[in-house]
Amino acid sequence: MAIAGYFASALIGVSLGLIGGGGSILTVPVLVYLFGVDPVLATAYSLFIVGSTSLVGTLPKYREDLVNLKTAVIFGIPSILAVYATRAYLVPLIPNPVFTIGTFVVSKAMLMMGLFAVLMVFASISMIRDKKGSAASDTTGAEPQKFNYPMILLEGAVVGVLTGLVGAGGGFLIIPALVLFSKLPMKQAVGTSLLIIAAKSLFGFMGDLSQYHLDWLLLGSVTLLAIAGIFIGNRLSRSIDGNKLKKAFGWFVLIMGIYILIKELYLNPAAAAVGAH
Repeated sequence: MAIAGYFASALIGVSLGLIGGGGSILTVPVLVYLFGVDPVLATAYSLFIVGSTSLVGTLPKYREDLVNLKTAVIFGIPSILAVYATRAYLVPLIPNPVFTIGTFVVSKAMLMMGLFAVLMVFASISMIRDKKGSAASDTTGAEPQKFNYPMILLEGAVVGVLTGLVGAGGGFLIIPALVLFSKLPMKQAVGTSLLIIAAKSLFGFMGDLSQYHLDWLLLGSVTLLAIAGIFIGNRLSRSIDGNKLKKAFGWFVLIMGIYILIKELYLNPAAAAVGAH
């Protein structure tokens, strides 16, 4: 399983390089099912892996002038504050078990995986849907940028809380928000999103340093493979139709999300009953 896990680690970065997102949605399942990491701890690992990989992926985008720093700061500040507070204060407060209905016990780990699976389903729908406005949005770069500050701040905070809870970067939420509320062209929204994901994920991870005992060897290995993958993805993106690939990846994420929900609710009752982490 470890070999499959390391191969999948590279795919995390390949996905980020190819479609500007989606890789983070693979990270927690890879860590939990292929490396046997506890789901709660896996969300912490995911923040570091996703944050580091996105930061490296931002560099070529910045050189191509596809990163809007002003937008990144405005969106990023509430997001960073929310993800740090969620990891440092909210996640430790979640009881274990969370609740019991008759003989059905929902553990903290089961709750985390359930939330993540729901997020995967929503992310997959966002990827599969054909957004006709995407191509047009690439032509809006000449328009003066206008900020819908209340919506940007609200969206940033919501994405930060979700990132803190499930360890996903939330690019599928950030990119549409940047296009709609900051009037960024799509390609610039993707590059700016990578910087925001990097900042809030790494700051969120800092809130975990005192909470968990971390396996730095595993964490470093997966991160390096994901970083290598993002360079491969960037190279492949020049010759592969990104829209078709995004839809195919969306279907894969949808199947994975449904599988995780079924596994946690029906195929793994022992995990729900034990709830002992």
